Amino acid sequence: MPTETPRADGALAGLARFCFRRRRLVLLTWIVGVLALAFLGFRFGAPSDNAYSGGDSHSARAQALIEQHFPDQQGDTLTLAIKADGGIDDPATRQRIEQVIADLAASPVTGPVTSPYEDQTLVTQDRRIARTTVPLTDMDVPRADVKPLVTIVKDASGDGLTLGLGGDKAEKAETPPQGPAEGIGLLTAAIILFIAFGSLVAMGLPIVTGLMAVLGGIGVMKLVGHLVPSPDFTVLVAVLIGLGVGIDYALFILTRYRDSLREGDDPETATVNAITTAGRAVLFAGTTVVIALLGLIAMGQRMMTGVAVGASTAVLVTMIAAVTLLPAFLGFIGYKIDALRLPRRTARGQAAGIPTRERRTLAERWAGVVQRRPLVAAILAGAILLVLAAPALSMRLSLPDASVQPHDRSSYTSYTIVTEGFGPGYGAPMIFATEVDSAGADLGPVVEAVRNTEGIASATPPRVSQDGQAAIFMAFPETGFQEEATTDLVHKLRDEVLPGVTGGQTVYLGGPNAGAIDFADETSSRLPLMITVVIVLSLLLLVALVRSVTIALQAAVMNLLSIGAAYGVLVAIVQWGWLGSALGFTTEMPITVWVPMMMFPLLFGLSMDYEVFLISRIREEYERTGDTRIAVTRGLARTAKVITAAAAIMIAIFTTALLGPDVSVKQIGLGMAVAVLVDATIIRMILVPAVMELCGDANWWFPGRKSRKFTSVPPAEVEEAARV
Repeated sequence: MPTETPRADGALAGLARFCFRRRRLVLLTWIVGVLALAFLGFRFGAPSDNAYSGGDSHSARAQALIEQHFPDQQGDTLTLAIKADGGIDDPATRQRIEQVIADLAASPVTGPVTSPYEDQTLVTQDRRIARTTVPLTDMDVPRADVKPLVTIVKDASGDGLTLGLGGDKAEKAETPPQGPAEGIGLLTAAIILFIAFGSLVAMGLPIVTGLMAVLGGIGVMKLVGHLVPSPDFTVLVAVLIGLGVGIDYALFILTRYRDSLREGDDPETATVNAITTAGRAVLFAGTTVVIALLGLIAMGQRMMTGVAVGASTAVLVTMIAAVTLLPAFLGFIGYKIDALRLPRRTARGQAAGIPTRERRTLAERWAGVVQRRPLVAAILAGAILLVLAAPALSMRLSLPDASVQPHDRSSYTSYTIVTEGFGPGYGAPMIFATEVDSAGADLGPVVEAVRNTEGIASATPPRVSQDGQAAIFMAFPETGFQEEATTDLVHKLRDEVLPGVTGGQTVYLGGPNAGAIDFADETSSRLPLMITVVIVLSLLLLVALVRSVTIALQAAVMNLLSIGAAYGVLVAIVQWGWLGSALGFTTEMPITVWVPMMMFPLLFGLSMDYEVFLISRIREEYERTGDTRIAVTRGLARTAKVITAAAAIMIAIFTTALLGPDVSVKQIGLGMAVAVLVDATIIRMILVPAVMELCGDANWWFPGRKSRKFTSVPPAEVEEAARV
């Protein structure tokens, strides 16, 4: 963000000239580099790592004991659920069930399958519902190898027999790919760009730049995964963020380039001006996003560290593309930036969004309205944001299970059958593990105390490991995986029941449900630290950029308000169910654990993007005129169109996540779309001009700054800026 006339001999100016003049070399380097990175990344990239447990939690210690002393428990498992309207003992039905079990057991990725006809504990008393466990031979069985098992079960259903295959691997195997969602987002972005620029050439440059940057960024991210593993959803998040910021950064630079051409500069000079002004702002804004993302490392969670590094890599590549690849493209385009343009009825300057004396733009008139009643505007905007944020106070965190999947999935069918026959707690097993002195160790009192705890449906007898050094048993709650009562029960068992009956012996409570609860608790406890780190680092960077402590503090508070509003809307839609079904959420559900902590650094960084581009223009006008009101009016007028277009592109890309199959990615897409909408409207169009009007010259306070002289502004211009 320039505060003075950009240096024509600076590093950015030199880079812009080099890329402009050696455009063929730069473009060829980018094409070859992106293709090479994409090939290496997709061919030799690291596999995803979705492990979320770790540290020193109860569930992590339980899992460590199981892995050390129960090697036969290492493989993952699937659950075959069976429901027969006429009972499972009907001869024809039994033949079909036994054939399915035989087919599942014959797979090279499964172990022996116990038939429910051999174990009566696997069948309900009315003999209509049964279940059995299908062990997998390896924890890392590819989803492609599990997909045929799901197909076997689905094909065998019908004629009074309903079968479902549940388990984490089954859910992933039948989850369809993201599909054409990103393509729809790109098409929408193209339409928005065409409306903003009115030119097919100007429309295409940001999209091509963004696509090349994202493809190269994902390739780098997959290679970096060998050093810092990341979960499978990181690619989707990186695509959403990379496309959004990649197109937006190119849009901001391209807008400055076109403005410079209209002021009479030749293409090379216009390119240098665009990179040294908007390009500099892009580097600061992108650095803020990267810093905010790296704040996830403060969570101390391996999975989030992988997301932070992976997504930061994608953003870093988009920044480099904006200041190198785009200048090369501009060297080829030159004066033809407005080629293939549709005719418009408005004047050229007005069509480009340039404010004129003859006709004040809507943004200028709106700024005048806000500045006439700044206190009222600030109070109303703040009240709206607080109301939107209020539902966030009741946010619950969990991880999605089969109960929140689309109802046509085999995993959901398995869940409903097992819940009907054996209770909802069967999908939330609690695994208790402890070290023992010998194979004859007596865990009877512990098992009995757990079994008699209110909320426990049943408990299994204890099992001692072959080496006689550890023992485990399982218990099933009366409530399901997603219910708050299950979380309360886990805490009660750990805090009240187990300490009273173990006699000094440490019994750890683990299992998938307990692991998710520990993950949520750890996230809640460390989230304030991450928020503090992100805010402090971003503030330091913004202060260095705008040379104003006041504006940096304003930005931090406003960003927190917009993120809080996004959290509140997300809770109302996903957790409370308001409009949830219309937006692709099949049922009410808690917020996925990693979504709010992923949203915060992303949104804080993206909000800083808009802050940088708006304040950059305001600062330029203030440096020229010394009048805050005129600076705000003109800055808002000159950036309203481009920020609106950029926000619309972001919203279009983020909302395409709602078209995909992953409920967690849907949540983050929805939350981020809401936050960008709030930021580009209530924050930038109301709160920023209102607060800056109230602060006046205090906006530019910086320790040690001396007063300076400003270029005089004609009285008529001052009067015009003050009129509505």
